[in-house]
Amino acid sequence: MVFSSLLFLVRFLPIVLILYYISPRKYRNFVLFVSSLFFYAWGEPVYVTLILFSSVVDYIAGRMVGYYKQLGSIKGQKIAVLCSATINLSLLFVFKYADFFISLVDYVPSINIAPLNLALPIGISFYTFQTMSYTIDVYRGEAKVQKNFITFGAYVALFPQLIAGPIVRYQTVAEQMDSRKETLDLFKQGVFRFVVGLGKKVLIANQVGALWNEIAQTKVNMLTTSQAWLGAVAFTLQIYFDFSGYSDMAIGLGKMFGFEFLENFDYPYESKSITEFWRRWHISLGTWFKEYVYFPLGGNRKGKKRQFLNIAIVWCLTGLWHGAAICFVVWGVYYGLLLIIEKSILKKFLDRLPAFIARIYTLVIVTVGWSIFSWPDMIDGGRYLKTMFGLDGAGIGNSHTAFMLLNYRFVLLMGIIGSTSLAKRLSNRILPDGTLRREILAAVFVFLILGICMAYLINSSYNPFLYFRF
Repeated sequence: MVFSSLLFLVRFLPIVLILYYISPRKYRNFVLFVSSLFFYAWGEPVYVTLILFSSVVDYIAGRMVGYYKQLGSIKGQKIAVLCSATINLSLLFVFKYADFFISLVDYVPSINIAPLNLALPIGISFYTFQTMSYTIDVYRGEAKVQKNFITFGAYVALFPQLIAGPIVRYQTVAEQMDSRKETLDLFKQGVFRFVVGLGKKVLIANQVGALWNEIAQTKVNMLTTSQAWLGAVAFTLQIYFDFSGYSDMAIGLGKMFGFEFLENFDYPYESKSITEFWRRWHISLGTWFKEYVYFPLGGNRKGKKRQFLNIAIVWCLTGLWHGAAICFVVWGVYYGLLLIIEKSILKKFLDRLPAFIARIYTLVIVTVGWSIFSWPDMIDGGRYLKTMFGLDGAGIGNSHTAFMLLNYRFVLLMGIIGSTSLAKRLSNRILPDGTLRREILAAVFVFLILGICMAYLINSSYNPFLYFRF
């Protein structure tokens, strides 16, 4: 079940909202827990046991950390954290990475290990990191032990952000899990934010995704350079509106149930460097790796060489986190090298560049990066990159390229403008917060976009979600 589906919009969400708000406050976490498990079981009926197991493991680990903290035993606390990390990472490895490493080992002569062929549990990368952060935060003293399993289970399985984030660290919602306040104003904000995200997904991501799909299915040697760049731009827009749209919907749903999740995107395509881009893109993932990998490794406190090594480690892991394929590792190494180069050589130069030039530099680098990311087959991906830079393919351009550009011109323009803060800045200037006119137009916007999205969903079968595979 996905947020941008009629099943979710007209059945699941209304029923859960009604059950939630008619329930006494003390039972609302139970409603969220059960409905979240049902939401997950709809797509993964077998693997709902996996998320329950992960919840039990980290609930017990958190209680153990709290117990040994009272006894003053650092060793006991470390053992509890180690058990939590080992079990969670083992589950992640078996279900997500085992076949990848088996395929690498099988390249060795005389070795032939059969793959496990296990289906990838949806959202395992997100909820695994989330549950691990709880135990670590309790150990660090940054969060209190949660003694109510239903409340903890609701945190782990919370359907608004279960499938694809944002990764919600326990310390940021600990108080909200026990004593949040649902208000009409927060609910209205949630509905508006959800519809914005739905519009991003259905009206922009799906449409530019269709363009990317058309180009990606063309034989690489038949593509022109301009077609390859058009496809790369389409994928760059698709992945942003797909994932930021989902994050908007998750944040909006959270508000409907009284939660305030942290932002996950901050107009990353306006960045003036790769360093800035990764502060603005998938903020919750970047924060997780910074807090639980980069800083524990020493961060930038042990000299430049160690800092660069730490960046390299973090980005190899970031690439692997996105998927069990060589293309994701290469993509991680690509960004790791770029960040090291920026921090060691380019930073002062980039700071002196005009903002417009710095943004173009960043967009070109990011677009090339998404081209690496988008091709699981590295041979096809390499050919595609060669075509982008005029080293292969069917020339610079042709009439079909012009036709595709003309056919998708409106959605491409919507995507380019929508990926910047221009619309937000204009609306804030023309319609200040708190004015009646803004409230009326917001309501009209919600009904209009929701109606158009519903019409698209009824008439279209193309409704992919890229981050489900992570």
